[in-house]
Amino acid sequence: MISSEHTGWFKSSYSGGSQADCLEVAHGHTVVPVRDSKTTGGPTLAFSTSGWTAFVTAVKEGRLNG
Repeated sequence: MISSEHTGWFKSSYSGGSQADCLEVAHGHTVVPVRDSKTTGGPTLAFSTSGWTAFVTAVKEGRLNG
């Protein structure tokens, strides 16, 4: 977990249409910070660039089962 003080946050294009299930991602850091858009001051997860890329690729290709 890392600080929510990172800048450059934007909502993920894969967030739910109801705006209730939204992730925010911040670019321009040595890690890829991810947080819940409803709790911007809450916990933030940090992923390696390669880990985040692998996750996004898996989502785009439909390889994750919910």
